[in-house]
Amino acid sequence: MPPPGAGLATDMTTVGLIGSGNIGGTVARLAVAAGHDVVLSNSRGPETLKELVDELGPQARAATPAEAAAAGDLVVVTIPLRAYREVPVEPLAGKIVIDTNNYYPERDGRFPELDDESTTTSELLQRHLPESRVVKGFNNIYFRHLLALARPAGAADRTALPVAGDDAAAKATVTAFLDSLGYDAVDVGALAEGWRFQRDTTAYAALYSADPANDWERPAPVDAERLRAALAAARRYADS
Repeated sequence: MPPPGAGLATDMTTVGLIGSGNIGGTVARLAVAAGHDVVLSNSRGPETLKELVDELGPQARAATPAEAAAAGDLVVVTIPLRAYREVPVEPLAGKIVIDTNNYYPERDGRFPELDDESTTTSELLQRHLPESRVVKGFNNIYFRHLLALARPAGAADRTALPVAGDDAAAKATVTAFLDSLGYDAVDVGALAEGWRFQRDTTAYAALYSADPANDWERPAPVDAERLRAALAAARRYADS
C-alpha cells in the first residue's frame, strides 16, 4: 500500500463517498490505508454499510449521502449513471467531486445526449452540480485492478490513471489524492475530453488487464506513457 498521505495537502483528510459498491469500497480501502478518514454512504441506508465500516476500522463511518457530501473535503460520486440527479447539490457546493460514472444503456436507460455524443457523463453531473468542481476519474479501471496496482511514489511499476476536468486547481488536488493512494495521474484536459477513457475505448478497463481475453483478474501496470498512447488512440463511438 502507498505511504499515508503522500503528496496530499494536510487539510484534505476526509473523503466522502456517495456510493460504496465495488469502486467506492475500493477507493475507501485505499484511502484508509493512505491515512485518510472516509465517510461512506449508499442508497440503502448507513446500517447496510456496517460490515464495510467494521472492516475499515476507526477511520471509517457510515452516513447518508447528504451527510457524506457535507463531511468530505473531497467527495467521490460512484453510483449508476441513471441516479446522478439524486446526488445532493447543496452540501457539495464549492467542493471537488470525483465522478466515476460510465454509461451503460442496458442498466441506465437511454440518454439521447450521450447517444449522440453531444456531451459526456461527467458533464451531466457538472450540470447537476453547478457550484461544484467535477473531475472525472476512477471510471476506467476494474475495481480489483485498482486495489492491486497501487504502488508507492517512485516505484518502477507504478500505474497511471486519467483525470479530466474544467478546473486546473481541482485536477491538481485530485492528482495529489491519487498520488496518496498509490497512482500517477495523466491530465486528459477538459471534462469534455472524458470520452477518451469512457466505456469500450482503448483507455478503458482492458488496458490494465494482463490477459483480458482469458484471465481478467490478473492486473498489469500501465505507466503514463502507455496511458497517453491509449488515450490518443481513442475514437468516439460514431467513428469506431
